[in-house]
Amino acid sequence: MKRIIAILVALVALAAFVGVVAWDSTATKNITSLPVVHAGSQTGCSTETVAGNWGFTLTGTLLPPTGAVPVAAVGTLAVNGAGNISGTEARSVGGGFANETITGTWTVNPDCTAMGTVKIYESGALERTSGISLVFDENSTELRLVQQSLTLPDGTSIPVVLTGDGKRMFPQIGNQQ
Repeated sequence: MKRIIAILVALVALAAFVGVVAWDSTATKNITSLPVVHAGSQTGCSTETVAGNWGFTLTGTLLPPTGAVPVAAVGTLAVNGAGNISGTEARSVGGGFANETITGTWTVNPDCTAMGTVKIYESGALERTSGISLVFDENSTELRLVQQSLTLPDGTSIPVVLTGDGKRMFPQIGNQQ
Protein backbone atom coordinates (compact mmCIF):
# COMPACT_ATOMS: atom_id res chain seq x y z
CA MET A 1 0.00 0.00 0.00
CA LYS A 2 2.84 2.40 0.87
CA ARG A 3 4.46 1.58 -2.44
CA ILE A 4 1.27 2.50 -4.37
CA ILE A 5 0.96 5.79 -2.49
CA ALA A 6 4.61 6.59 -3.17
CA ILE A 7 4.13 5.90 -6.90
CA LEU A 8 1.01 8.07 -7.01
CA VAL A 9 2.82 10.93 -5.24
CA ALA A 10 5.71 10.64 -7.68
CA LEU A 11 3.35 10.69 -10.68
CA VAL A 12 1.53 13.77 -9.37
CA ALA A 13 4.85 15.55 -8.77
CA LEU A 14 6.06 14.64 -12.26
CA ALA A 15 2.82 15.89 -13.83
CA ALA A 16 3.08 19.16 -11.89
CA PHE A 17 6.71 19.60 -12.97
CA VAL A 18 5.88 18.95 -16.64
CA GLY A 19 2.96 21.42 -16.41
CA VAL A 20 5.19 24.14 -14.92
CA VAL A 21 7.90 23.60 -17.53
CA ALA A 22 5.38 23.63 -20.38
CA TRP A 23 3.68 26.73 -18.95
CA ASP A 24 6.94 28.58 -18.44
CA SER A 25 8.21 27.77 -21.94
CA THR A 26 5.15 29.20 -23.67
CA ALA A 27 6.13 32.48 -25.32
CA THR A 28 2.80 34.24 -24.93
CA LYS A 29 -0.06 33.65 -22.58
CA ASN A 30 -3.27 35.23 -23.78
CA ILE A 31 -5.62 34.64 -20.90
CA THR A 32 -8.76 36.73 -20.68
CA SER A 33 -12.07 36.03 -19.05
CA LEU A 34 -14.28 37.95 -21.50
CA PRO A 35 -13.54 39.77 -24.73
CA VAL A 36 -13.73 43.53 -24.62
CA VAL A 37 -15.30 45.21 -27.62
CA HIS A 38 -15.02 48.94 -28.16
CA ALA A 39 -17.46 50.94 -30.26
CA GLY A 40 -14.76 51.93 -32.74
CA SER A 41 -13.38 48.40 -33.01
CA GLN A 42 -13.60 46.52 -36.29
CA THR A 43 -14.63 43.44 -34.30
CA GLY A 44 -17.62 45.18 -32.71
CA CYS A 45 -21.16 45.02 -34.04
CA SER A 46 -23.54 47.55 -35.52
CA THR A 47 -26.81 47.48 -37.38
CA GLU A 48 -24.76 47.72 -40.58
CA THR A 49 -22.35 44.87 -39.77
CA VAL A 50 -25.18 42.39 -39.14
CA ALA A 51 -27.17 43.37 -42.22
CA GLY A 52 -27.77 40.52 -44.64
CA ASN A 53 -29.75 37.33 -44.98
CA TRP A 54 -30.26 35.00 -42.02
CA GLY A 55 -31.72 31.54 -41.47
CA PHE A 56 -33.15 30.74 -38.03
CA THR A 57 -34.76 28.12 -35.81
CA LEU A 58 -37.04 28.80 -32.82
CA THR A 59 -38.23 26.38 -30.15
CA GLY A 60 -40.06 26.80 -26.89
CA THR A 61 -43.38 27.01 -25.13
CA LEU A 62 -46.32 29.38 -24.98
CA LEU A 63 -47.84 29.65 -21.49
CA PRO A 64 -51.50 30.67 -21.90
CA PRO A 65 -53.92 30.18 -18.96
CA THR A 66 -55.16 26.93 -20.55
CA GLY A 67 -51.73 25.25 -20.25
CA ALA A 68 -48.34 24.99 -21.94
CA VAL A 69 -48.25 24.76 -25.74
CA PRO A 70 -45.09 23.69 -27.64
CA VAL A 71 -43.80 25.94 -30.44
CA ALA A 72 -41.27 25.40 -33.23
CA ALA A 73 -40.38 27.46 -36.30
CA VAL A 74 -37.80 27.83 -39.05
CA GLY A 75 -37.43 30.75 -41.38
CA THR A 76 -35.36 33.34 -43.17
CA LEU A 77 -34.84 37.05 -42.58
CA ALA A 78 -33.47 39.82 -44.77
CA VAL A 79 -32.12 42.76 -42.76
CA ASN A 80 -30.84 46.00 -44.25
CA GLY A 81 -28.22 48.38 -42.87
CA ALA A 82 -30.92 50.49 -41.18
CA GLY A 83 -32.13 47.47 -39.16
CA ASN A 84 -35.35 46.86 -41.11
CA ILE A 85 -36.38 43.19 -41.06
CA SER A 86 -38.52 41.23 -43.52
CA GLY A 87 -38.87 37.50 -43.82
CA THR A 88 -40.92 34.33 -43.67
CA GLU A 89 -41.30 31.48 -41.24
CA ALA A 90 -42.93 28.08 -41.16
CA ARG A 91 -44.20 27.40 -37.65
CA SER A 92 -46.00 24.80 -35.60
CA VAL A 93 -47.90 25.85 -32.47
CA GLY A 94 -49.39 22.93 -30.57
CA GLY A 95 -49.31 20.91 -33.79
CA GLY A 96 -51.07 23.58 -35.89
CA PHE A 97 -48.92 24.55 -38.88
CA ALA A 98 -48.85 27.89 -40.71
CA ASN A 99 -46.65 29.85 -43.09
CA GLU A 100 -46.16 33.42 -41.88
CA THR A 101 -44.49 36.66 -42.94
CA ILE A 102 -42.38 38.86 -40.70
CA THR A 103 -41.65 42.60 -40.61
CA GLY A 104 -39.85 44.59 -37.94
CA THR A 105 -36.71 46.35 -36.81
CA TRP A 106 -33.72 45.70 -34.59
CA THR A 107 -31.10 47.92 -33.01
CA VAL A 108 -27.61 46.48 -32.57
CA ASN A 109 -25.13 47.63 -29.91
CA PRO A 110 -21.30 47.72 -30.22
CA ASP A 111 -21.07 44.83 -27.69
CA CYS A 112 -23.04 42.67 -30.18
CA THR A 113 -26.26 42.60 -28.17
CA ALA A 114 -29.48 43.72 -29.82
CA MET A 115 -33.17 44.38 -29.23
CA GLY A 116 -35.87 43.93 -31.80
CA THR A 117 -39.60 44.10 -32.41
CA VAL A 118 -41.23 41.96 -35.08
CA LYS A 119 -44.79 41.68 -36.34
CA ILE A 120 -45.93 38.27 -37.56
CA TYR A 121 -48.66 37.97 -40.21
CA GLU A 122 -50.64 34.99 -41.52
CA SER A 123 -52.40 35.51 -44.87
CA GLY A 124 -51.89 39.27 -44.46
CA ALA A 125 -53.53 39.47 -41.01
CA LEU A 126 -51.48 40.46 -37.96
CA GLU A 127 -51.18 37.43 -35.63
CA ARG A 128 -48.82 38.77 -32.96
CA THR A 129 -46.04 41.22 -32.09
CA SER A 130 -42.90 39.88 -30.45
CA GLY A 131 -40.10 41.58 -28.54
CA ILE A 132 -36.74 39.84 -28.81
CA SER A 133 -33.27 40.11 -27.27
CA LEU A 134 -30.35 38.92 -29.37
CA VAL A 135 -26.61 38.44 -29.27
CA PHE A 136 -24.36 38.06 -32.32
CA ASP A 137 -21.25 35.91 -32.20
CA GLU A 138 -18.77 34.13 -34.48
CA ASN A 139 -17.79 37.41 -36.15
CA SER A 140 -21.44 38.34 -36.70
CA THR A 141 -22.21 35.14 -38.63
CA GLU A 142 -24.37 33.59 -35.89
CA LEU A 143 -27.06 34.85 -33.55
CA ARG A 144 -28.84 33.66 -30.42
CA LEU A 145 -32.16 35.03 -29.28
CA VAL A 146 -34.76 34.85 -26.55
CA GLN A 147 -38.26 36.15 -26.94
CA GLN A 148 -39.15 38.77 -24.32
CA SER A 149 -42.82 39.22 -25.08
CA LEU A 150 -45.71 38.10 -27.24
CA THR A 151 -48.68 40.43 -27.72
CA LEU A 152 -51.83 39.54 -29.67
CA PRO A 153 -53.54 42.15 -31.89
CA ASP A 154 -56.18 42.76 -29.18
CA GLY A 155 -53.42 43.72 -26.71
CA THR A 156 -53.42 40.42 -24.77
CA SER A 157 -49.94 39.44 -23.58
CA ILE A 158 -49.10 35.74 -23.50
CA PRO A 159 -46.15 34.51 -21.42
CA VAL A 160 -43.64 32.74 -23.60
CA VAL A 161 -40.38 30.83 -23.30
CA LEU A 162 -38.85 30.80 -26.79
CA THR A 163 -35.21 30.66 -27.77
CA GLY A 164 -33.61 30.61 -31.18
CA ASP A 165 -30.42 30.31 -33.17
CA GLY A 166 -29.58 31.81 -36.52
CA LYS A 167 -26.81 31.77 -39.07
CA ARG A 168 -25.92 34.28 -41.70
CA MET A 169 -26.72 32.86 -45.12
CA PHE A 170 -23.93 33.26 -47.67
CA PRO A 171 -21.41 34.81 -45.21
CA GLN A 172 -18.71 34.87 -47.89
CA ILE A 173 -20.71 37.52 -49.78
CA GLY A 174 -20.49 39.94 -46.85
CA ASN A 175 -23.07 42.38 -45.65
CA GLN A 176 -24.89 42.85 -48.91
CA GLN A 177 -28.57 43.63 -48.95
